[in-house]
Amino acid sequence: MIVGFIFALIAGSLVSLQNIFNSKVNERAGSWATTTLVLGLGFLASLTMGLIFEGGKLFQLYGMKPWYWMSGVIGVGVVTCIVQGIKRLGPTIGVSIALISQLAFALWWDSMGFMGLDKVPFTFKHLLGVLVIVAGIVVFKFGGGKESQAKSKMIQNGLKHLGGN
Repeated sequence: MIVGFIFALIAGSLVSLQNIFNSKVNERAGSWATTTLVLGLGFLASLTMGLIFEGGKLFQLYGMKPWYWMSGVIGVGVVTCIVQGIKRLGPTIGVSIALISQLAFALWWDSMGFMGLDKVPFTFKHLLGVLVIVAGIVVFKFGGGKESQAKSKMIQNGLKHLGGN
């Protein structure tokens, strides 16, 4: 369980970092070029690592249903939408909303047992957890006063200056 927890923490930090890189690429290359670069380089990296660690077993896909391959197509939507969300909302709010959506849909799919998942009973506690996260985002986004917003704007401008934008 602890190993799974550590992997999930690492994944969260990497997704957040990747989203920042993606938004920077999008500033220079546009949405579709960004998606192509991100997924293309990801393909090359995962193919290389797969061949190193699994060798020929990498392509043994026994019992896999063909529609599972749609995951790659879904990835195009993920990258495109998160890049656009960050562009319009900023990294923190864009990623936060994406995480809320991810959590809510995962809860729904678990509760319904979609796509062969083990059905997990939906409880008020689950709903409350999602609502607390949503409330946190609302407070984060709209809870600061004018002074807090001015400081945030100043920090953003300073970071843009440091980044050469």
